[in-house]
Amino acid sequence: MRARIRAGDRAAFSRLFDEYAKAVYNHAFRLTANWSEAEDVMALTFLEAWRLRAKIDPEGGSLRPWLLGIATNVSRNVRRAARRHDDALARIPKGESVPDFAEEVVGRIDDAERLAAVRRAFGRLRKQEQDVFALCVWAALDYAQAAEALGVPVGTVRSRLSRARRKLAEFAERDGLTEHGERGEPGEPGERGEIAGFGELAGTSRQVTGDRGPAKEEIR
Repeated sequence: MRARIRAGDRAAFSRLFDEYAKAVYNHAFRLTANWSEAEDVMALTFLEAWRLRAKIDPEGGSLRPWLLGIATNVSRNVRRAARRHDDALARIPKGESVPDFAEEVVGRIDDAERLAAVRRAFGRLRKQEQDVFALCVWAALDYAQAAEALGVPVGTVRSRLSRARRKLAEFAERDGLTEHGERGEPGEPGERGEIAGFGELAGTSRQVTGDRGPAKEEIR
C-alpha cells in the first residue's frame, strides 16, 4: 500500500481514503467543533496527503497517524483563516439582528452551551497541548503514533499530554464542567478524563459513524 501510494497509484490512494476518511473527519470535527469546517479539513487533508505522497516512508504500518498529523496542521491553518475572517466581519457595522427561532429548541441550546464550554476550556491549552490531547484522547492514538503524527519524541508527547490533562482538570473544576464522582487518573492515552463534555464532543451526531466518510473529491 505505501509503495503503491508513493508511486502515485490512484486506486491505492482511493482505498486509503475509504479506510481513513471517517477517522480524519472525526478528528477534524473535534478540533474545529464545526461540521462544515471539518469537511473542508478532511478534503484538504487528503489533497495534501496526495501532494506529499512521495515522502511516505516505504516501511511501516498504518498510515492513520500520518494522516491525522496532516489533519492537525490543516485544522490549525483553517482555524487561523477563520479567525482572520471573523476579525474582518467584526469590523463591519452590524445591522438589525434577526432572531434564530431554531436556537430556542431547548436540547439544541443545551448542546451548544456544553460544546461552547468544552471548546473554551480546550482553547485555553497551548496549541501543542491541544494537538497531543486531540490525537491521544479523541483520536485514541498511542504515544508512539502521536509522536509519529506530530514529528516529536515520545517523551514530548507524554509530557504535553500530562500537562494538558492537568490544566483541563483545573479548568473543569473552575468552570463547573466536572462530573460528580468521575475523576480520571493520569495514564495511557484514550482514558476518560473527569471533564464532562469532552467525551460528549467525541460522540456528537455530526461525527461519521459508518465505514466511509463524506464523499471524496477527485484527486488530480
